[in-house]
Amino acid sequence: MKQLFATYLIETPLAVEKAAASLAGEQSSGTFVTVPGETDELKQRFAARVEKITPLETVSQASLPGCRSASGKYQRAEVIVSWSIENFGFNLPTLVSTVQGNLFELSQFSGLKLMDLEFPPAFAKHFRGPKFGVAGSRQLTGAEKRPLIGTIIKPSVGLSPKQTASMVKILVEAGIDFIKDDELMANPPHSPFDERVDAIMRVINEHADQTGKKVMYAFNVSDELDAMLRHYEKVVSSGGTCAMISLNSVGLAGAKKICDLGALAIHGHRNGWGMLNRHPLLGIKFPAYQKLWRLAGVDQLHVNGIANKFWESDDSVVRSMEACAQPLLGGMSILPVVSSGQWGGQACETFRRTKTVDLLYMAGGGIMAHPHGPAAGVRSLQKWWEAAVEGLTMEQAAVKYPELKISVEKFGKKGG
Repeated sequence: MKQLFATYLIETPLAVEKAAASLAGEQSSGTFVTVPGETDELKQRFAARVEKITPLETVSQASLPGCRSASGKYQRAEVIVSWSIENFGFNLPTLVSTVQGNLFELSQFSGLKLMDLEFPPAFAKHFRGPKFGVAGSRQLTGAEKRPLIGTIIKPSVGLSPKQTASMVKILVEAGIDFIKDDELMANPPHSPFDERVDAIMRVINEHADQTGKKVMYAFNVSDELDAMLRHYEKVVSSGGTCAMISLNSVGLAGAKKICDLGALAIHGHRNGWGMLNRHPLLGIKFPAYQKLWRLAGVDQLHVNGIANKFWESDDSVVRSMEACAQPLLGGMSILPVVSSGQWGGQACETFRRTKTVDLLYMAGGGIMAHPHGPAAGVRSLQKWWEAAVEGLTMEQAAVKYPELKISVEKFGKKGG
């Protein structure tokens, strides 16, 4: 196979076949009429093809503005379109321009969403994918046969490097596996990047020398490319093991440049994701989204969490975790990061729904705001996951392990 396949959910006032043909034409020949030089041979070799159309329901209300129906009806369908990889080669930004690009602007559609992508085997030879993924993240943290337990430094802004390091010291001594900068914290005047790395890694390295366990800290290197490269090298030279990137802010090319360096595990934060996915008939679905970042080389990727603080449903979160667990081109392991309003009690439902411990379980307030302090918050999450793997519900866990009742009283009454 030398073709890329993309699956779309479409909504259109036109005949579905006609709308699908307009999508394929716009994203290959790029115009609405035949132009000089557009020979049958070129079309055969380079034109996108509509491979399959599966009609779905008909609705009477357009999902997006700018599209009118004379009949007042809009047909939905699943459409699979293919392109020869000769159109874009192994160029990820151009590939994205091909499968997303201008098609969202087409007036023939009152709804259009990229649902999934299938890459040809040749991509496995060209793209290394995540260097660390699940196994590498476990090896770097020493966390085996259980979820990695992590947190985010809060408050997001305002702490000095010294204050941040003091908080890190409490957390590493409590046995945490992973800590990260907030996505809002990169290189601000009140916490310059180099000073923050020095203060934090002094704590982490000393703890590793004493115990043999090096906590993974994801320093947010998101910036302009030259600054990102400098910050990356600072983390490496200081003995760090991880860098964080705000993926939607730096883009595929910036993220891949950092991933290709290969010395650090890359923690991919998807802030801005709702803009791409929240509307059911606009944007990109997570199965397609995560494949692009895997090709770029991201090792860890946020998937939201059960009973999260955002809009996403539990079913959607579970599907995202399942998507991460599926091999891409025979491998390319990626570690799902469960986060967003998490505390220990949600571990039970997370495990019940997914039956996996191959994840990074992140709790910000769920650790930092524990009534007995952050160290107790870490130990609480560890115990909650023990209970979850035993198959206990939240209620059963709180009965069997009375020390968990305090976190139920603190966080459980708010519904997660």
